[in-house]
Amino acid sequence: MRALTWQSAGSVSVEEVPDPRIEDPRDVIIRVTSTAICGSDLHLYNVLGPFLSKGDVLGHEPMGIVVEIGSAVTTLAVGDRVVVPFVIACGDCHMCRLGLTTQCETTQNRSTGTGADLYGYTELYGSVPGGQAEFLRVRRADANAYKVGHDLPDDRYLFLSDILPTAWQGVQYANVPTGGTLAVLGLGPVGQFAARIGRHLGHRVLAVDPVPERRTMAERHGAETFDLADGILERLRDETDGRGPDSVVDAVGMEAHGNPGVEFVQKAVGILPDAIAKPMMKTAGVDRLAAIHLALDLVRRGGTVSLSGVYAGAADPMPFITMFDKQIALRMGQCNVHAWRDELLPLVEDPTDPLGVDDLVTHRVPLDRAPEMYETFMKKEDGCIKVVLEP
Repeated sequence: MRALTWQSAGSVSVEEVPDPRIEDPRDVIIRVTSTAICGSDLHLYNVLGPFLSKGDVLGHEPMGIVVEIGSAVTTLAVGDRVVVPFVIACGDCHMCRLGLTTQCETTQNRSTGTGADLYGYTELYGSVPGGQAEFLRVRRADANAYKVGHDLPDDRYLFLSDILPTAWQGVQYANVPTGGTLAVLGLGPVGQFAARIGRHLGHRVLAVDPVPERRTMAERHGAETFDLADGILERLRDETDGRGPDSVVDAVGMEAHGNPGVEFVQKAVGILPDAIAKPMMKTAGVDRLAAIHLALDLVRRGGTVSLSGVYAGAADPMPFITMFDKQIALRMGQCNVHAWRDELLPLVEDPTDPLGVDDLVTHRVPLDRAPEMYETFMKKEDGCIKVVLEP
């Protein structure tokens, strides 16, 4: 089959790789009909290369049709249409029963000290082949392959794999009070959905992004938008009676603008030999922290900051004196997709499309064009907000 593979820092290519096969009786194989490029994939493209091997298949936002099932699968059949979450969980362990599927004790990566296996996301999370491919082996399919109907287009369901529940969890974690104000930093795909979810739940939403096309899209769904410019902190405080918003969702993460020095170090480490780069990333790695520092400065006293953007630094300096003094609550973590799917399914199937899932994709291209779209997405060119690949 053809699949998008990592080759080196800043280099991916579509190659012929072996077809997946049933390796465990709980597996199914799906023919991928749609698979998206996530902002987290750009971290692999630029920063996390020391934890990848040449030829690793990327991608963790797939859906498709079941073409083969293992002998122990009980809830699926050939021909079923399914969405596959980026998290691989057992559904039965203590953490899964708590709804914390990203901490699954069955697929947890104890050797690296990280959580559950993830599709297409480095040796830190199991080195599992990803879904930017023509076919995908879905592990523990009864717990993970989410069956959906056949009548609606893929875009109605595809984002249940990651970014929609990620945004939903981010807003839930933000703990916005009734009638409160939510600020969303970053209007990439997760930020777009976080802003829409905030509006859907009845909150006032103030959204910040430097890219005009992203602000325009958010405005279509009721957000008040602001450029990331000098004075943004004071302007948003002025919009909230001088206090700051009740809650802030940081949907940017380690790709934040604002620290060219850290960006240089990240890229430099990414091209070092793995034996040197891995321990550096694990013990001395730092992120560009402009977004989270803005969030902590911006949120009102006693408010909540929710991190949906991915951070990977092991030595990030945090302003604990400010956090303590302002009595800020901070919540974060990989999305427990399984915990939110049933809540979100009626919203994506609603004919009125309350979360605007039909208004997110800006680029839909064949799988063979994936390498160029990684560059376009990374550089925020051509109005690129969300890319869907069709294998």
